[in-house]
Amino acid sequence: MKLAEKAQKIAEILDHLYPKPPIPLQHQDPFTLLIAVLLSAHTTDAQVNRVTPALFKRAPTVEKMAKLSIEEIQGFIRSVGLAGSKARHIYGLCQMLMQNHAGVVPRSFAALEELPGVGHKTASVVMAQAFGQPAFPVNTHIHRLAARWGLSDGSSVEKTERDLKGLFKQSEWNKLHLQIIFFGREHCPARGHNFSQCSICQWAASKKRILSEQNRQSDIAAKKKITEAQKN
Repeated sequence: MKLAEKAQKIAEILDHLYPKPPIPLQHQDPFTLLIAVLLSAHTTDAQVNRVTPALFKRAPTVEKMAKLSIEEIQGFIRSVGLAGSKARHIYGLCQMLMQNHAGVVPRSFAALEELPGVGHKTASVVMAQAFGQPAFPVNTHIHRLAARWGLSDGSSVEKTERDLKGLFKQSEWNKLHLQIIFFGREHCPARGHNFSQCSICQWAASKKRILSEQNRQSDIAAKKKITEAQKN
């Protein structure tokens, strides 16, 4: 099967499973989405959704968030990973939005990536989901599945993004980003995955990839067994 045909078949399966995938992070507007995506690094969307309601009730706008101290912001997000650095980033981000953008989230990759704590992935999510601009944000799920399905070689996130953009129509990028994330969470986990029962892996993953992942899982299980034996 040619790579383009594989990509098309994957897109059809994902469209069937997730015709209208929701944005998993709770938000009300571009600003609250930006904050939620920033908070989601190194933690789960579910955990972010647990802390943002109180934060956004206290400070739903750039102007109100900019008036909070770093310590106040951290108090709302304490249970999220890297809360200290994220609080500093949110504080600095809001100060910059007030000073340079009249309190409005900019609609460009370059301007977004200048904000504290905002990298290319975060900017891509905001551009795609808040402003409807074509983007293909690559998180760990997408990077992992693109390699597992043979759509990219997994050498870097940057290459995965380039490869996926080259394989799929630009009009599909924003939806596919969400579809792959949901598929990875619900059907294609990193560990303990049964390739033969997966609607995509059973035909898209190469024998070499399947063997490699099986060996990796065996190594993990063996190391875990040794660790447990040492504890006993």
